[in-house]
Amino acid sequence: MTSKYDVIVIGGGAAGLFCSILLARKGKSVLILEKNKILGKKLMITGKGRCNVTNNCDAQTVLNNIPRNSKFLYSAIYSFSPSDTMNFFEKLGVPLKTERGNRVFPVSDDAKDIVKALCDEVKRLGVTVLNKKATGLIIDDNRVIGAECGGEQFISKSVIVSTGGKSYPKTGSTGDGYMLAKQAGHTVTDIQPSLVPLETKQDFPKKLMGLSLRNVTLSLWQSGKKKPLYSELGEMLFTHFGVSGPLVLSSSAHINNIDENDYYIVIDLKPALDEKTLDKRILRDFNDNPNRNFANVLKKLLPAKMIPVMIELSGIDGDEKVNNISKEQRRKLVELFKNLRIDIKGFRPVDEAIITRGGVSTKEINPSTMESKLVSGLYFIGEVLDVDGYTGGFNLQIAFATANLAAGSIL
Repeated sequence: MTSKYDVIVIGGGAAGLFCSILLARKGKSVLILEKNKILGKKLMITGKGRCNVTNNCDAQTVLNNIPRNSKFLYSAIYSFSPSDTMNFFEKLGVPLKTERGNRVFPVSDDAKDIVKALCDEVKRLGVTVLNKKATGLIIDDNRVIGAECGGEQFISKSVIVSTGGKSYPKTGSTGDGYMLAKQAGHTVTDIQPSLVPLETKQDFPKKLMGLSLRNVTLSLWQSGKKKPLYSELGEMLFTHFGVSGPLVLSSSAHINNIDENDYYIVIDLKPALDEKTLDKRILRDFNDNPNRNFANVLKKLLPAKMIPVMIELSGIDGDEKVNNISKEQRRKLVELFKNLRIDIKGFRPVDEAIITRGGVSTKEINPSTMESKLVSGLYFIGEVLDVDGYTGGFNLQIAFATANLAAGSIL
């Protein structure tokens, strides 16, 4: 039994739904093959259930927030910028708002509104949706002519693979697209978790579990390198296993071969003050309270939960009167405030990663169309590609922009 369509879209997530809508609006007959019983399952949990749909910035800023293969996405992002994404959803009846860091969310703070808007439009346009797993591509003479679902065949002029990566496997992201890509002869680069919390070698982060730090600078270093791989001001969080939060997740995107290289992060707890100014501030606090204990004076400088840890790391007795603290001890304290080092043991499991790093090699994809250079009529969009961005809505913007380019390329 065979059914014929203009386009088959494999994967009914953010990129697949978006692309299907654009194709159907052009009058194409579209089939979505989605193995989950519901569409947009992973989209439901993005942004902690709020759905950070994009980042309210210009195209170049998006590219600046894509640490790998950003040049490949130049045409996609400039053809469909964040403002285009925002206009798309607002025209679908989803009012949006911009929050700190230019993150864009639905006003309702509910990801279900984004998913519902996409699914309603898919239904309105008459897109066919089948809850079936694509088990293979049908390729004839280096051209894709359809997809298989077990023994069932579906014929089409074009096939778009939008299956996502391997992060959040419970939502269906189990790497199916990599199998399809390899069947077509494509290279799939090494798959690793990205935008993922980090486990630490030191135990003290566990003592700080639940403590969130704001307005700190986090730098990621690889041993032996003279410059940090990543450095940014923002927020981070201590956990029972190590560290998490926006700064940590973004820094994880720069870690390669974690089993072969030593990585560590350095936290500047007082980035607004240089070492000399911070030393004067600490000295002033000491002089204002010469007979108070060291632990009590630190209350002006640190969150309460952090004081015992900093006392331990400084080597200064918490009961020591501050007028007995030497200049050398104070220098070491300043160094600790400005360069709190934490060594990285490893990534948390891939099912805790927001996205997957690695995927279908961009060298084998036409950056102007998202079409395979190896098999005509075959397209790859979204997270299945070897592209990924920082947190803040950049990865969904990649999904929508690549979907737009592929839809526009199919005549």
